[in-house]
Amino acid sequence: MADDTRFEPLVSQLAERLLAAQARLATAESCTGGWIAKVLTDMPGSSAWFDRGFVTYSNQAKQEMLGVTAGTLQQHGAVSRETVLEMARGALASSPADFSVAVSGIAGPGGGTPDKPVGTVWLAWGTPASVEAHCEYFAGDRAQIRVRTVERALRGLLERL
Repeated sequence: MADDTRFEPLVSQLAERLLAAQARLATAESCTGGWIAKVLTDMPGSSAWFDRGFVTYSNQAKQEMLGVTAGTLQQHGAVSRETVLEMARGALASSPADFSVAVSGIAGPGGGTPDKPVGTVWLAWGTPASVEAHCEYFAGDRAQIRVRTVERALRGLLERL
């Protein structure tokens, strides 16, 4: 079992900022399988600022739950800027949240290609007014890539709050 206490300082800061803004958060996760939502809800009282999490591991789930279009997935793939932007927008559209974070990546050990090697992760952060995406390339094994994705997602939220 992973030691999720490493995320407590980030989650605490995030909670303070969301509470101060009277804002709520939604997550849209693929490669992290709900881990972001898990570390957020590890904090007592998180129901005051965390609204919901979408775990959309399959392309079908991304389409059905978040409104990612089949065309986006066919043209760009699940691990792409376009897909995470649609995931972040979809999390906002399917919830009363004020902020969203979305992640989709290749955690390995297989699944990588020359264009999208293992460790490629796209992240997006959104508000109803704007959504932005960023690509990271994380080294390490599956667990390390996923931990780094959770941390980057949380830090990205803090940077934007």
